[in-house]
Amino acid sequence: MKLQKETKIAERLHGRWYNDACGTAFGLELLGERWALLIVRELMFGPRRFSDLRAGLPGISAKSLTERLDGLERAGVVERAQLAPPAAMRVYRLTALGEAAEPVIAALGRWAASAPGHDITLPLSAASLMMSLRTMFDARAAECASLVAAIEIGPDSFRLEVTDAGIAITRGEAVDAALRLTVAEAPVLAALIYGGVPAAELEQAGQLTIAGDRALIAILTGLFCLPDKFG
Repeated sequence: MKLQKETKIAERLHGRWYNDACGTAFGLELLGERWALLIVRELMFGPRRFSDLRAGLPGISAKSLTERLDGLERAGVVERAQLAPPAAMRVYRLTALGEAAEPVIAALGRWAASAPGHDITLPLSAASLMMSLRTMFDARAAECASLVAAIEIGPDSFRLEVTDAGIAITRGEAVDAALRLTVAEAPVLAALIYGGVPAAELEQAGQLTIAGDRALIAILTGLFCLPDKFG
């Protein structure tokens, strides 16, 4: 009786129900709606306004974003918050349950990147690229590496730190950065890190601005590796 009651509660909270006790089925119920998982991805680096989420997901309509956020709220994955002054704005942020989805997103991303047809030249958001760097970080290549870099992608700023403990990427200004990379769009940085496009070439094209210790660029770009393709 208890299990039946819990199922009815979940069905009422989360909409369509697979009628399957498998955790994967319930995970799809929580995050399987179109755009839902990408909204969670955009929120992985901190709270975002509705307009910020639309900017990071240009293909989503305001109506769809509202519906997905409402569903994620009811599922306990996302919550609304009011930032303290001077910002004093309403934002959406992940709950503890939402933050715990990061390994799922990372594993899915790594798996999909190994599939034929994955195109790294397609548009991607700043948060998407930062999530990719967390996912594709090669700890073996970083054994002797130590650096702090500031990455600015359009209006978004991130602090990237590599230590013996691994990689940490947080949203915000990196005042202690030894290297600063500034681009207008995330694909430019993806071309540098994953595509092997020389930094000098991107600079010459006016797509990349570099400040600080340029020798760290070679170290930074050597820390990330896409998986081999199947087939």
